[in-house]
Amino acid sequence: MKQKRAYKYRVYPTPEQQQILARTFGCCRFVYNWALRQKTDAYYNEQQRLYYKDLSERLTDLKKQEETCWLSEVSSVPLQQALRHLDKAFINFFDGRTPYPTFHKKRNQQSATYTSNAFTYKDGVMTLAKMSEPLTIRWSRPLPEESKPSSVTVTKDCANRYFMSILVDDEIEPLPQTEQTIGADLGLKSFVILSDGEVVGNPKFFHKDEKKLAKAQRRHAKKKKGSQNRDKARLKVAGIHARIADRRRDFSHKLSTRLIRENQTICVESLAVKNMVKNPKLSKAISDVGWSEFVSQLEYKAAWYGRNLVKIDRWYPSSKRCFDCGHILDSLPLDVRMWTCPECGVIHDRDINAAQNIHAVGLTVFEACGESVRPGAVKTKPGKTQRSRKPSK
Repeated sequence: MKQKRAYKYRVYPTPEQQQILARTFGCCRFVYNWALRQKTDAYYNEQQRLYYKDLSERLTDLKKQEETCWLSEVSSVPLQQALRHLDKAFINFFDGRTPYPTFHKKRNQQSATYTSNAFTYKDGVMTLAKMSEPLTIRWSRPLPEESKPSSVTVTKDCANRYFMSILVDDEIEPLPQTEQTIGADLGLKSFVILSDGEVVGNPKFFHKDEKKLAKAQRRHAKKKKGSQNRDKARLKVAGIHARIADRRRDFSHKLSTRLIRENQTICVESLAVKNMVKNPKLSKAISDVGWSEFVSQLEYKAAWYGRNLVKIDRWYPSSKRCFDCGHILDSLPLDVRMWTCPECGVIHDRDINAAQNIHAVGLTVFEACGESVRPGAVKTKPGKTQRSRKPSK
């Protein structure tokens, strides 16, 4: 089955190509911010909604004006794609997935999207519109054979690194079926605790570089605003942030890929991370561990390779419920890592017991064709239900 898949590569443009990309990034950012202002003013002042077609017509008139005629110096395709990105941002906003679109800033990540009529690609040679020479790309992995790129997105991050994301139609073959299933409990002390007893430690990437980052930020704050030294200090801060993000992403990809390859069904909790980071004592640790990114990777990789990802209800008392007899404790403080069941006397490790409960209820939900476990209810056996007094964790 063919699916859209993006392949990301590091790019090393020449100084001339960097100037062309800088102008393109600036024009795309200007068009995006201009279109956002047009849509906002039209809605609040005139009670009128502007769509992509309306903004595209206004953009043509904008290029003819003397003050903004420099928009014609770059390829028109990335500018039109900037309008499409804004249209998609409003669709996500009205669907409740993202907040209201905000203006793009010069210091943030810059990007420009080229469709197939704005670049040429043949035998590993990529040339973008308005460029006379091909880009130098580090091909860390080959593109799928006999697949033509439908679009190319060039990005420049805050550390002045250039990347290219190539979108192609890829034939993804499902992995062979296996009978192995697993339950995963996400934590802070350990990143993932599996129902088979395996414990994957928390690398704490941000914590390891926190002192180095704080030192770089202090040096940046002391530099004169607008000076070149301040800009150099900003790049050092951005480089540390990029290093932390790259290592965290690499760790999540390797672990999620291994779980997908080894198991047919993976059961996890559906955590409300946005609400959990409001805890002032645990917000930094929760942000560092990266639960949302890990679960997202499991989700789309399971869809690619024919695996099953089951998310159980966040209110399911996985830690307070005895896996052996089903007894549920009234309360279980976070500092209690080992506890003894008062009914059967079995000594439980808090995290492993939670992973085993997640595994069991996840399989029950999956066999029931996606039936969800309602808050405060625990499925033990088909046709039987136990009530829990308080939500877990």
